[in-house]
Parts: sequence; C-alpha cells; structure tokens
Amino acid sequence: MSETEVTTAPSPLLLADGRPAARGWSLDPALRHLNHGSFGAVPLVAQESQNQLRAEMERSPVVWFPALPPRLAATRVDLAAFLRVAPDDVALVPNASAGASVVYSGLTRSRGGEIVVTDHGYGAVTMGAERLARRWGGRVRTARVPLDADERQAYEAVAAELSEATDLIVVDQITSATARRMPVERIGAEARRRGIPLLVDGAHAPGLIAAPLAGVTGDFWVGNLHKWGCAPRGTATLVARGPLREQLYPLIDSWGAADPYPDRFDQQGTVDATAYLAAPTALHFIERTWGWETARRYMDDLAGYAEQVIGAAFAELTGANGPVGVGMPVPGMRLVRLPSGLGTSRVEADALRDRVAEELGVEAAFTSFGGVGYLRLSAHVYNTAADYEYFAETCVPVLGEWARTAREQHSAP
Repeated sequence: MSETEVTTAPSPLLLADGRPAARGWSLDPALRHLNHGSFGAVPLVAQESQNQLRAEMERSPVVWFPALPPRLAATRVDLAAFLRVAPDDVALVPNASAGASVVYSGLTRSRGGEIVVTDHGYGAVTMGAERLARRWGGRVRTARVPLDADERQAYEAVAAELSEATDLIVVDQITSATARRMPVERIGAEARRRGIPLLVDGAHAPGLIAAPLAGVTGDFWVGNLHKWGCAPRGTATLVARGPLREQLYPLIDSWGAADPYPDRFDQQGTVDATAYLAAPTALHFIERTWGWETARRYMDDLAGYAEQVIGAAFAELTGANGPVGVGMPVPGMRLVRLPSGLGTSRVEADALRDRVAEELGVEAAFTSFGGVGYLRLSAHVYNTAADYEYFAETCVPVLGEWARTAREQHSAP
C-alpha cells in the first residue's frame, strides 16, 4: 500500500478531444489490458512515427544508414533530458537485459570473481550474472531480502554479502516480481566506498520515477523506455559513468568500434533503429496530453484503488487475503496475494497469466516469490477503475475456483 490510502476511484483520463485515453492506443477492446508493466503499450502517434521512419528507411536504405548515427545522437539528447542525465552518459540498447549483457561483456575480473545479486532480481539478468561468474571462475552470492524489508534492512542484506572477493553488484531499482524498490542509493554509496562496480537494473523506472538516477552513484544503470515510457518496443538506455564505461561496447561490432562511448553504440550495421527514433514521440505525447506528473499521480491512485478493490474481493472469497507488506512500495504498482495453490512458482505464474488471457480475456501479470503467488498490478493512463472492478467481479471468483481445484489435485494421493 502507498502511504496515502486510496478510497475512491480516480476519474478516468481523457484525450485532448475528450475521448477516453485508451483511444490513443491500438489495444484490442475485447481484452482488458491490466499488465502494462511487462511489455508496455505504444500510443498510436508513436506507432505512426515509427511507420513513417521505416518507410523512409525502405525508400532509400543507402541514404538512411550512413545518415543514422547523427540522428541517433540527437535522439539521445532528447532521451537524456527525459531521464535528467547528461547525453554523453547515455547509450541506446534494445532492452534492459541487453544493457546488462553489455556490462557483463565489458567487465574484467579484478578480485575474486564474485557477483552479488538479490533474490528479487530479474531472472534473465541474474542468469547473465551467473554466466559471467562462471567465466570468471567465481560464483554468485544471493542477498535474501524479505518482501517487507525496509530501506535499512534491504541495504544491510546486500552489504552482508559483500567481501574482498566481490567484483560486481547487481541490484534492481524496482523489482519485477515483487513490485518494490531497492535502496540503490545506499548500496551505490557503499559500493563506491569499497571500489566495487554497481549495475542498477532500472527496467521499470523510466516514466514511473521522475528522475530515476537522482542520488544513484552506480557505474552502470539500465532502463526500458518501452515500459512506462510507452516507446516502441526495443527502446532502452544504458547510462554509464566513470572510467569503466570505456570498456563497454555494443553487442554487435560495427564501424563505430573506434568511436568513444556512447557514440560507438550509434552504429550497428543494418539494425532497425526506428524504435529509438520514435521514442521521443511517445514521451512527448504523454507530456503534451496530460503531463508526466499528472500521469504518474493518476497511475499511482489507480493502482492503489485496484489493490483495495481486488484485495477486498479475494479477502471476501478466502478470508485470508489482506494487504501485502511491501517494505519499499513503488508508485503505480501493487501486489495482491493470490489464494493458496496459485502461482507458487515462476512457471506456474506464467501459466496462470496465459490461462487468464485465453479463458477470461484479461492480460494480467502473475508473479511468484518465496513460494507465494501474487497478482502484480501495474496501471497506466489508458486504464480505468472499471478495468479493475471487472477483474474483482469476474475474475476473482474464477481464480478462487482454480485455486481450490489446484489444492485438491495437490492433496490427492
């Protein structure tokens, strides 16, 4: 729950012409889209911008590709302004995992080859850390952070895993499975004091946090613009500061290899870079239509309302579902505990996501942590209170029945 209780539904946002906000997207009206946090959703104006750019590329590819690097450099200026960082710190990458892979490829072992992660880390990024540790002949140490850990407790859990053998720390700014923040500012200060590189996975941060890098002193930060920023998919940023950034190269070697960071990332052969070029259109659409501050406030109020409505529906059904104690809550995202028997592992949670979409017509996010299944709520401007009321009235009873069946099957001899 956020510090301010939400007791009434926020009024739906409208486009400038008075139509519902959802009309600014091409989302299928036959589905309820309640999982913006996983893959985002691209506004029509940004889709149109990318389509025009692709048409330009296909009309004259021999003109397009040589002229691409300066256009990408100009785009980086726009994106850096949105993130409130220096343009020369920003490189363009397809997604946060790709940015993490760039870091893993560029670093060398200087101590004992150990990498510290947390048990809230995004699976693909953690697997990349495990591969790097194997190449280094080291190991991954996992900091166990309770879901309800506050800032001090979360920091101490990570700090307890650091040693003279630590070569890298990888921490989420906002966790994917558990929708909570991690104290990356305090962890970054400690990492700097010890001389340990820090990679902050800020995949969910751009758009959800006004200045996601404020107070973050880590060497590397990665963030997706195709989530809350609504940019075309395949648009993310790698922010690197300090001398280690000169060790970073794009995953595709191309003619820009001799250029300094981040310019070398602007040349990657025949990669379709139109998503990058269209990204500012999406960011400007939100700002021009509602303003990012208003959008963030609406998303947080709506997520809080959804948590109450859906949580109450589950509680009435099971008698056991109360607010989830998240130690460092995130604006715009919430967790609701699922009935026992549902989503107890990542594989089960993903299967539940697919089943709910197919059978109930709702795109929702289901996650698992510590053997407990959760519904992860993530609202955007095109969502309304009616979306979550529908889920509470229509989907919760079905999920309760599925949970009962799962428990019976599990207990059967």
